[in-house]
Amino acid sequence: MDERLVAFKRLLDIMDELRAKCPWDEKQTLESLRYLTIEETYELSDAILEKDMDGIKKELGDLMLHLVFYAKIGSEQKVFDIKDVLESISEKLIYRHPHIYGDVEVKDAKDVKDNWEKLKLKEGKESVLEGVPISLPPLVKAVRMQEKASGVGFDWEAAHQVWDKVIEELTELKKEVDDGRNKDKMEDELGDLFFALVNYSRFLDINPEDALERTNRKFQSRFKYLEGKAKEKGKPLHEMTLKEMDVFWEEAKQMEKK
Repeated sequence: MDERLVAFKRLLDIMDELRAKCPWDEKQTLESLRYLTIEETYELSDAILEKDMDGIKKELGDLMLHLVFYAKIGSEQKVFDIKDVLESISEKLIYRHPHIYGDVEVKDAKDVKDNWEKLKLKEGKESVLEGVPISLPPLVKAVRMQEKASGVGFDWEAAHQVWDKVIEELTELKKEVDDGRNKDKMEDELGDLFFALVNYSRFLDINPEDALERTNRKFQSRFKYLEGKAKEKGKPLHEMTLKEMDVFWEEAKQMEKK
C-alpha cells in the first residue's frame, strides 16, 4: 500500500481512539474547535513567514488533525464523513479544471483563475463575491474581492490607471482632513485610499499582506534596537526626546543596510 495512505489511515485510527477514550477529545464540538483552527492557521502563517520548513511541517500536521477531527464529528452526527469530504473536493477540482480534465484551453494562470470564477457562477452562486468570508480581515478581504471581480472582467486595464486612482483618493482624503469637520468622511476616504492601494499592489504582483508584514517586522526590529539602546543609557524611553530616539532609529536603519 502507498506509504501516504498508510500514514493517513494511522491518523484516522488515532482520531477514532482519541474520540473514544480521551476526556478532552470526547467533549469537543465543531464550534469548540473553530477558534483553535483559526489559531493553528495563524501559527502556520507565522512558520511560512519565518521560512521555518520544520515548523511548516508541524503546523500542517496540526491543521490536518483538525480536518480529520471535523470529519469524525460529522460522521458521528451522520451528516458527512472523511470519505465524503475527500470525494467532494476531488469532484470540485476536476470540475473546475476543465483545461486538465476536459477540452478547455488556457494561456496562463490568469485564464485558470478567470475560468474558476465563471464556473462558480454556473454552480448557482448569485455573485462572484459570495465566496469571500464576511469575517476575513479587511485587507485580505479587499484582495479577494478585487481578484474575484477581475476574474469576470471587472478590472482596470493598466497599472498607471490604478496609480492615478490612488492619487485621486489621496487628494480627496487630504481635502477632508484639511476641512477637519467630518470624521466620518475622513474614514470613508481613508478606506477608499487603502482599497486603491490594494488594487495597485495587484498590478505590481505584490501581496499587500506580505508588504505590510515586512514593514511591521522592520518597525519591530528597529524599535527593539531603540529600546536596547535606551536601556544601555539607563534612560527610559518616555524620558528621551524624539530627537534622541531618532538617532538610534537611524542607527538601526543603517545596520539593516549592512
